[in-house]
Amino acid sequence: MSEASRSEANSPQDWNALAERVACHVDNYLNGLEAVARGDGGTHTVPLLLLEVSQVILAGAQLGASADVILPDNWEPEIGDDPDLDAVRTGLAERLGALDEYVEVFDPYKDTEPTSYRLSDDLVDVASDLVHGLRHYNQDRPLEALWWWQYSYFNHWGNHAGASLRALHAFVANDRLAVAQEAAVAQ
Repeated sequence: MSEASRSEANSPQDWNALAERVACHVDNYLNGLEAVARGDGGTHTVPLLLLEVSQVILAGAQLGASADVILPDNWEPEIGDDPDLDAVRTGLAERLGALDEYVEVFDPYKDTEPTSYRLSDDLVDVASDLVHGLRHYNQDRPLEALWWWQYSYFNHWGNHAGASLRALHAFVANDRLAVAQEAAVAQ
């Protein structure tokens, strides 16, 4: 898509529609993360987190495929302190246990050594960026929300969500494939 057609495709109505879609994904992610942190996921904690991260990455892909969001005054109004998400981080760490820590080459174009990360940290880092934009959206400033979500997607939460997705996917895939292999051997 050419730059001109991308700009034409992002009229104020389009921005509002995109902001509404992203806000819905953000709400779902935040609610899902809080539910899992409380223990509502039971034995399905990891698959549910895989679903939540996958869905919020869809919102990020929509932001990445959109034209750059530019604020008219090129500044972000102050909205106060973001909520403290440490209880969510702690709850996730407790639910994930030994699965919380994983190894990742965070930027395959710049990093050469794997680094240790925690899913609970990454998932809450994503939530923190998303909730900040949601606060703009809830104050009837959808363009500011989009600007923040897009900027932080490229700068921060997109990497953390992608790394989390790979770790969660690896666990679910290994778990399911191990069961399939055990069943095949038992026959």
